[in-house]
Amino acid sequence: MNTAPYFALTPDLILDSLESLNLPCSGHLLALNSYENRVYQIGIDDGAPLIAKFYRPERWSDDAILEEHAFTLDLASREIPVVAPLIIQGNTLHTHAGFRFTVFPRRGGRAPELDQAQTREWIGRFLGRIHAVGQLTEFKHRAHLNQQTFGQDSLDFLLNNGIIPLDIAANYQTIAEQALEGIASCYKKAGIYQPIRLHGDCHPSNILWTDAG
Repeated sequence: MNTAPYFALTPDLILDSLESLNLPCSGHLLALNSYENRVYQIGIDDGAPLIAKFYRPERWSDDAILEEHAFTLDLASREIPVVAPLIIQGNTLHTHAGFRFTVFPRRGGRAPELDQAQTREWIGRFLGRIHAVGQLTEFKHRAHLNQQTFGQDSLDFLLNNGIIPLDIAANYQTIAEQALEGIASCYKKAGIYQPIRLHGDCHPSNILWTDAG
């Protein structure tokens, strides 16, 4: 896969990427908050703005990204309110100038008011439905989220590569190991468990709450 550093992701390149899919851009471009990738709201001539997500080079394989897309499309087909990628020219994952990207419809909303019992109940229902669909099959290409892959492995990497300042490294290691012991205890209490597909980044900022019935 041909990749390029993110400093080369210029406004012209972003707009050209959508134009390559025969999506005529108006020139309006708004960067949105995103940690792992780069996400933009892009104006479209004579149409509603679209959201383009450009994936960080070498972070995920194409198969892993497409697996996520397939899961989201499956949820949407079951009338679970998720923002699914648009299928354009028969694909959800596209490439332009070495960058992989996906286009989504724009969906408005706000962070949920978690102090409201009814809001928590609705969120719980939707998460339950997502998990019910998620357990029908497993991801084959995406990393498993567990105490080893996103816990011990991450801690070892930080400590072994001198990333943690020396003056706090010992305390950091102690606290991190205590947290991992607590997680291990939860796994032990749960016994044998079956990994399922789920929303691995579920926090209020990733929930678009509306008052629509």
